[in-house]
Order: sequence, then structure tokens, then C-alpha cells
Amino acid sequence: MAELVAALDFKDAEEAQDMARSLAGTVPWMKVGLELFTAEGPRVVSGLKELGFKVFLDLKFFDIPNTVRGAVRSAARLGADMVNIHALGGERMAAAAMEGAAQGAGFGPGPLVLAVTMLTSMGPGDLPVAGAGDPSDMALDLAVKAKQYGLNGVVCSGLEVERIKGACGPGFACLTPGIRPSDASADDQRRVVTPARAVRSGSDYLVVGRPITRAVSPGQAALAIMGEMERA
Repeated sequence: MAELVAALDFKDAEEAQDMARSLAGTVPWMKVGLELFTAEGPRVVSGLKELGFKVFLDLKFFDIPNTVRGAVRSAARLGADMVNIHALGGERMAAAAMEGAAQGAGFGPGPLVLAVTMLTSMGPGDLPVAGAGDPSDMALDLAVKAKQYGLNGVVCSGLEVERIKGACGPGFACLTPGIRPSDASADDQRRVVTPARAVRSGSDYLVVGRPITRAVSPGQAALAIMGEMERA
């Protein structure tokens, strides 16, 4: 069964913690991204763990292998349950990330390490590379590489999940941002899908931000999305 990840895209810990408390016992996962982590640092992750959430630390590491190894090791020690790196970092960076996850976890299970393929805000023509192909085709190519590198899965659009699962196998995790209920605005996303379509395509984790966090009742909005996921 696919799991829902609520994106805490807030500017400070107070707003994020308030939202998390309103979703406690309903949503299993919280996502901490660049804005919130840069503002508040590791304490925001610790606070979410104390509330009983699994945490996806969405910092998209992309650097030399040694730096990425250390960053993932620190994330694992912090208690992050899932982290991501850029697939474009290549095999040595991916191997270093997996080493960091194991080192940080000690004798326990380390965090899942996923590779970012193509951002869901990018559409045809957005890639700043001459002759670049369709983002969905590039996402598939990067996912196959990530599988070969030994990573646990990828971050990809729901439009790409079915092809990625076909190429990489059902056990290769797909986390899907850009999820929008049919009555919600796409905002700055381009390659979006509904929760039902993402689940039917095989997504394992669905990341939803504004349709939940900007709803009049975030808890009810989350329950509605989870209901759609279950029916699918």
C-alpha cells in the first residue's frame, strides 16, 4: 500500500510543528525540505521524530562523493528515515551515499536512499542542455542507472512510475511529488498526477504539500487523499 508524505514547506519550526501536530496519527510521513531545514536545522527533524513521524529529509545532495557520504551519515544519525541525492552525481557518489547511510545507522536499519531523476516542475524545453530529450525519457534512463548503482529507489513524476517499475522491478521504490487532487491547482508543478493515478501506476510514496497544508482542515484533506489512495 502506498504511503502519504506531507510536505512541511514552511519558513520556521513553529509553523511546521503546528501543522505536524494537526496531522499526527493520520499521516505517517513528514517531508523536511531546503527552506525549513536551512532555517531551523536538525532540531526540526528531532521534533518530528518525537511526535512519532517517519521523516523524509529532502535536501537533494549533489557533491563530491566524500561530502555526500558525510552528509548522508549525518542524516542517518539524526534519525532521518529517507534521504535523497541527485542521480546525476553518478555511481561513485551513489556508492558513497549508501556507505554513509550504513555508517550513520550503526547496527540498525539505515535510511532509504533515493535518487532524484527529473524535477516535476520541469517540462519539455526547461532543460538547459542543447538537444536534451523529453524529461520523462531522461527520468527513466536515470532510474535504471540508480538501480544499477544500488540505490533504494528514485524520486520521479507519477507519469514515469509505470515505466520505471517495468525496467527496475516492483521492489525499486518510487516516491512521487507533484501530486494534486483533481480539484487542486497545479501551482508551480508541471508533470502532475492525481493520487489515484499515482497509486495505480505503482508509486510507493506520494508527497503532497499545499493541497493539505493550505486546506481549511489539513487533517480532513489528508484523510480524503488517503481515501482516494486506498480506493485506487
